[in-house]
Amino acid sequence: MTTRRLTVGQALVEFLGHQWTVDGDIRERTVPGILGIFGHGNVAGIGQALKQYNVVQPQLLPYHQARNEQAMVHQAVGFARMHRRRATLAAAASVGPGAANMLTGAALATANRLPALLLPSDTFATRVADPVLQQLEHPHDIGMQVTDAFRPLSRFFDRVQRPEQLFSIALAALRVLTDPAETGAVTIALPEDVQAEAIEVPVEFLQDREWRIRRPVPERWALDAAVAAIKGAKRPFIVAGGGVIYSGAENALRELVEATGIPVGTSQAGGGALNWDHPQYLGGVGATGTSAANRLAADADVVIGVGTRYSDFTTASRTAFQNPDVTFVNVNVAAFDAYKHGSRLPVVADARETLTALAASLTRCHVDADYAELVDREKARWDAVADAALSPTGAEVLGQSEIIGAVQSAADPRDVVVQAAGSLPGDLHKLWRVRDPLGYHVEYAFSTMGYEIAGGIGAKRGLEALDDDRDVIVMVGDGSYLMLHSELATAVAESIKIIVVLIQNEGFASIGNLSESVGSQRFGTRYRYLNRDELNFESGDLLTAVDLAANARSYGIEVIEVKPGPDAARRLSDAVTAAKASGTSTLIHVDSDPFASAPDGGGWWDVPVAQVSVLDSTKKAYTDYLEQQKKQRPLLG
Repeated sequence: MTTRRLTVGQALVEFLGHQWTVDGDIRERTVPGILGIFGHGNVAGIGQALKQYNVVQPQLLPYHQARNEQAMVHQAVGFARMHRRRATLAAAASVGPGAANMLTGAALATANRLPALLLPSDTFATRVADPVLQQLEHPHDIGMQVTDAFRPLSRFFDRVQRPEQLFSIALAALRVLTDPAETGAVTIALPEDVQAEAIEVPVEFLQDREWRIRRPVPERWALDAAVAAIKGAKRPFIVAGGGVIYSGAENALRELVEATGIPVGTSQAGGGALNWDHPQYLGGVGATGTSAANRLAADADVVIGVGTRYSDFTTASRTAFQNPDVTFVNVNVAAFDAYKHGSRLPVVADARETLTALAASLTRCHVDADYAELVDREKARWDAVADAALSPTGAEVLGQSEIIGAVQSAADPRDVVVQAAGSLPGDLHKLWRVRDPLGYHVEYAFSTMGYEIAGGIGAKRGLEALDDDRDVIVMVGDGSYLMLHSELATAVAESIKIIVVLIQNEGFASIGNLSESVGSQRFGTRYRYLNRDELNFESGDLLTAVDLAANARSYGIEVIEVKPGPDAARRLSDAVTAAKASGTSTLIHVDSDPFASAPDGGGWWDVPVAQVSVLDSTKKAYTDYLEQQKKQRPLLG
């Protein structure tokens, strides 16, 4: 057997540079780049290997800088979304705090079912220097380290304790990374001494290897049962999730609903499964859904979930589907999700393959005229509501709905909007009019404040790798911006163009609304100076000393400030147009009224309310909560 003498770090870098994902006729690099922050733990291992290959073979595994380890993982996830899970980035971190900073990103990747390869460093496997700087010490378990915290957050975890383990661990990691049913955060912990150890590496390990995406077809019994249920339905309804996007099933979905007339609502991850103006598309469904989708979902007798996790937002905390005789057909490549909530008709298969098979079996099946008319009527009603919400009101300070309308009016149909947390996901789910399968990326499985800018940069990296020049528009609130804006320096350093719309509402608007709804009167959600007499932030002056536009400008990117005024919506649209014409990143700063709400879509979210309180606001909220709880179903069934 022919071998080459390499360090573990060098062998891993060369291995990753030769991995390919194959999905039908598409073949692309599985891990086309690596993000890394070096320090104690990886500077002599992965860091040295990347330097060496940068000298002798720079295209093997290109290195990208980052400013925050959590943000590295966010970039990988944004990249993977644009590649429909066929490719992602690796992220390497040092021992201790560097590794710990990646934990939020790991949880985000796993929750979203999106691949990210994490390479956190670990302390000495030999314990020759013990304890080392940044090492945890647990008297009951000396071997436990920061990297062990990745175990519950990862779809795959292993630690390379000896150099010989690298081969089996790396292959197992790539299997999970490229498996649609298993993917998420894939973590290989690398002790710092092992990274630098030399080993004889079989040449076969370093050669090109293909990982073929599995697209399992539905089993005949499952397909027949699903077809029978749909044929017997009077009011069928489809919930399209992220699996539709990841399997490239949007055309199959469109052909099915056009042939059958079945209406569609989407989860956050499913945004883009149908264009907003398609006759069968009723918008988002669930807690942040539209009134059109939620009214049809409430009475549906058969609900066909395609590639959805059925989270509490999608099911409106199990209040969305009120028909007592409803049947659920759950199509998902992962059995875990297909069987979720007690479904009696799970179809464990690829979304595209299943939708194609359903269309072939439902050629003479169409909803009746009354139901088709209801779909048209509810869609038209919601579109009128959305038109009004998106239109300028002439107010001095824009509401968030107006901001969305102004941004969209200047965006191109193929542009990608990126968001993650706060009140924006709910408003976008209702109001953003998606016109492209990849045009909507709202990370709402983990809803991570701080994801937006880093995820947007990752999305733009992913598009550039596909030679796709569409713009990425990041919409972010001031609360989320303050948590993680440092990757703007990365955008500048690599000339990665994104458009950031920074919405300043002087606090946490989403949690403010939620706090009010549970009777807590927006406590702790305003950005104000501390009132030292009352020991709170409720009545102090606004924190005007913090200038977020100046902060963004300090990174060296273009900044456009949209000042309040009756024509602010027009000026915001003009700013987006100017940003699109620019060749570099632009941040647009705009003030928002946190009390101007988007139209209600009729969804509910179960957030428990204190059962006893001296506050009248909490007592009333608890009474309202008990009324909403009465609509919950114990199982979807």
